[in-house]
Amino acid sequence: MPLANMTVRTQALPLGRKGNALPIGKLPIPVLRTLLARYASRYDSRVVVGAGIGLDAAAIDLGGRYLIAKTDPITFVTDEIGLYALAINANDLATMGAQPLWFLATMLLPAGTTTRVEVSRIFSQIGRACRRLKISLCGGHTEVTAAVTRPVVVGCLLGRCPKNRLITTAGARIGDAVLLTKGIPIEAVSILAREKRGGLQQRYSARFVARCRRYVTDPGVSVVRDAAIAMAVGGVHAMHDPTEGGLSTALYELAEAAQVGVQVDERAIPILPEGRRLCDDLGLNPLGAIASGALIICADPRRAQAMLRRLARAGIAATRIGTIVPAREGVSLVTDGKRVRPVPRFPVDEISRVLAEC
Repeated sequence: MPLANMTVRTQALPLGRKGNALPIGKLPIPVLRTLLARYASRYDSRVVVGAGIGLDAAAIDLGGRYLIAKTDPITFVTDEIGLYALAINANDLATMGAQPLWFLATMLLPAGTTTRVEVSRIFSQIGRACRRLKISLCGGHTEVTAAVTRPVVVGCLLGRCPKNRLITTAGARIGDAVLLTKGIPIEAVSILAREKRGGLQQRYSARFVARCRRYVTDPGVSVVRDAAIAMAVGGVHAMHDPTEGGLSTALYELAEAAQVGVQVDERAIPILPEGRRLCDDLGLNPLGAIASGALIICADPRRAQAMLRRLARAGIAATRIGTIVPAREGVSLVTDGKRVRPVPRFPVDEISRVLAEC
């Protein structure tokens, strides 16, 4: 887990008790909070944004600009893994107002099954994604190893950000409008259609499965354009990319980082049709399914409508789903216009249960 990307689970779990195996996924917040307090010292005053829960990337002061640094692995998917590696890392730079520029990739490939064709395929995917985002592939490491049973790509992406444009998850303010672009759970739909394609083809039409597979590009797992448009309108105080653990985990991460509460109108959350159908049929809660492709924007409420209109003109659907409130009000759902209950928490990402099935 990279220190600069401390987006983590929200369930409580004691640290150091024998026999308590950690669940698959991000480290629980209590565990990570303890580890950061012990070990994440800053020895260089140029580290402006360092290790912290819910923060998307690191920011380092280089004088006239900030260097923004991010690392994230791709572990859920093998098909189009190169595309995912670029998109997921670029998303977190974009949420901080940065321009992604330089990419390094560590590829760990399984022994006994990796071929030259397979390696070439992953490199080709990374190359295409770099060209699309105008990012330079400038280093990394490639290794065939018995330590993995399927390909893993760990991306490291660097970019730059003018000092007056830096945005962090910690910037959310009480009274901010909370907007969500596109809908949920885009990445979950794409992953399930790729990693469980055979099973889905037995239950759904080929056309439906093909549509789900295209989710990686339409509506797409990238939020680089979404973030750029929001920044151009102005009034953005915080942005966050809901990845593993879905919208629910992202909201708790945002609240933790900014020390605020979030009140969300459950009826306003846009759940995309294929996502709703898959989640209903597979018994998954879409709020807890990996959701890259959507972008949470916390913005001055006076600019919210202009932001929604600008996104719509660019072909990006967006909805106001809630409001930033004082921390004492927690992270809650308004379910019928009046009744308030906590946003559900998820010990592991919802799709993990499906992917674990034989």
